[in-house]
Amino acid sequence: MSELAERVARLRQRINYHAYRYYVLSDPEISDAEYDILFNELKRLEAQHPELITPDSPTQRTGTAPAEGFTKVTHPAPMLSLANATSPEDLRAWEQRFRKLLPPDTPVSTVVEPKIDGLTVVLHYHNGLFTLGATRGDGITGEDITANLRTIRSLPLRIPIHPDAPAAPRHLVVRGEAFMSKADFAAFQAEQAALGRHYVNPRNTAAGALRNLDPTVTASRPLDLWVYQIVVREGGPEIDDQWSALQYLRQLGFPVQHTQNRLFHDFAALVQYCQDWQSQKDSLPYEADGLVIKINSFALQEHLGYVGKDPRWAIAYKYPTPEVSTRLLDIVVEVGRTGVLTPRADLEPVTVGGVTISSATLHNADYVAEKDIRIGDTVVIRRAGDVIPRVERALPELRHGDEQPWQMPATCPACGGAVVRYEGEVAAYCENSACPAQLVRRVEFFVSRQAMDIAGFGARQAELFVQQGFIREIADIYTLHSHRQQLLDMKGYAEKKVDKLLQAIEDSKAQPAVRVLTGLSIRFVGAAVAELLLAHCGSITALATTDPQTLEQIEGIGPRIAASVHTWFSEVDNQRTFARLQQLGLTMALPAAAAAPNPALAGTSFVLTGTLPTWSRQQATEIIKAHGGKVTNAVSGKTDYLLAGDKPGSKFTKAQQLDVSILSEADLRQMLGLEEA
Repeated sequence: MSELAERVARLRQRINYHAYRYYVLSDPEISDAEYDILFNELKRLEAQHPELITPDSPTQRTGTAPAEGFTKVTHPAPMLSLANATSPEDLRAWEQRFRKLLPPDTPVSTVVEPKIDGLTVVLHYHNGLFTLGATRGDGITGEDITANLRTIRSLPLRIPIHPDAPAAPRHLVVRGEAFMSKADFAAFQAEQAALGRHYVNPRNTAAGALRNLDPTVTASRPLDLWVYQIVVREGGPEIDDQWSALQYLRQLGFPVQHTQNRLFHDFAALVQYCQDWQSQKDSLPYEADGLVIKINSFALQEHLGYVGKDPRWAIAYKYPTPEVSTRLLDIVVEVGRTGVLTPRADLEPVTVGGVTISSATLHNADYVAEKDIRIGDTVVIRRAGDVIPRVERALPELRHGDEQPWQMPATCPACGGAVVRYEGEVAAYCENSACPAQLVRRVEFFVSRQAMDIAGFGARQAELFVQQGFIREIADIYTLHSHRQQLLDMKGYAEKKVDKLLQAIEDSKAQPAVRVLTGLSIRFVGAAVAELLLAHCGSITALATTDPQTLEQIEGIGPRIAASVHTWFSEVDNQRTFARLQQLGLTMALPAAAAAPNPALAGTSFVLTGTLPTWSRQQATEIIKAHGGKVTNAVSGKTDYLLAGDKPGSKFTKAQQLDVSILSEADLRQMLGLEEA
């Protein structure tokens, strides 16, 4: 390396280190003027010698040209959400649930971290260099916002920051939260107010900044970052628990919230801490809507697994949000995709937690009656979970005498059909399968990310295409191509946009059967229930003819779900729709290997490590799952096989220590009867 290149490299290292001291540790070793001298010197040298510029240079945090749009990124592991607890009783119930799944007297420690109110981000590092950053998105797929994330001063562009820290892993993916502190938001809001602009709260402002197509705009926003989870790691020391992972991330130079994190070995002490912490929540320098509690041991996390899309080994402890009062102007009824009629309150606009609320849920007719909520009342509003606004109660002492009691209408407001209520249920239903409001909601759900995930097809398109008569049942989604010219004639539907939409619809035919079943909007059948039903029946076609008594025997499927499934497939209109979807080529069955696993892998657990000769990590995972096995991240006593490639790392050593069978790619090919590549 030339003397000039060495000088530039030393400058980069010194500037990155001092930025870490300033932005992450809040403990600078040099003055701002001294930092500026170093930065300006690097900037001058790079301008004179652009061939010396590297991606981790602090001069490269800003200045990228605006993007035309964000590309999609598939996460290496699902970015799951958490179930909520709102009381000590909820926490103790959670403990009882996970204890039932563990051997008696298993010692369980927990890690508690503040639940920061920001935007979840996923950061990728290759040989220590920051290479990719993405939003959480739907948990499976996010958006590439690398250029925007590079502008956050506390995000390390290269790890480790300090030469005495552990060496960087070959590949590292971490999860964190981008946010804006209260003080920074207040200062930013004051600046923008002088320009006639208004920003509601730190969370929305941070999210908007990170999803701005121009990174220079993002760079002008005072964003910060906390990192709190290792998603994928190849190389580095053995780490067995969350507490150690947090210390390791901090050693590498990541900003880790350490003053509020706690490790508990006693569950009662944890519960007390959660109760006491509320008093200090509002004094934190950033917005936090609660605490996240995780079982510390990675081995126990793996053992407990997931229920639906929630990890059994973690829970969010939420605190009550502030209440405000406003006037209830009217109660309107909305019709859902399964025909459920839900009363909604129209309100005089009011601000709750920095968000302006003009409508709120009233749940059902019983809720309105029990709370004696009347049109014209002054009512108390709260945002449930800091998200969904709801009417908590009326204030009868403020009535003037002209308030009007409300009851559920006898006919559907959308179609005029009869409204019925089944014994034992609080919900009222419109039974008209041709109800236009239901159809719009069903189409909207069918094309959503939860179901068929058709890009470019959302609520607005669902309503428009139903109104135009293009869609009269969900199967008509797949005949929209016959209306291509009519679509082109509509305002805002240029040829490129129409063709992309039609291609996305065609591509969705390859979505797995579980998404098709979920998208049918059968009452009580979401993604988790759909997986249970298909795992037993193998196909939607077989499910359609399975009697409810048989369905009731499936673990997790009770009489109510079984009856609902049987009723849906018994209705003539639904039978017609289902038959058309089959004829149109949608996936109706699980893959053959998934429905009938290869006995060689059925019930076995694999861990992957190293670089395989011909398979990618994703390909190997799919092959193992297709033959009945499962793939986990950490080697434990429950691991049956370690599939090892070149440069296997610490998992190989641990597998040897635990006497876990170690296979090569060739060994697994032979086990499955696959030809050599």
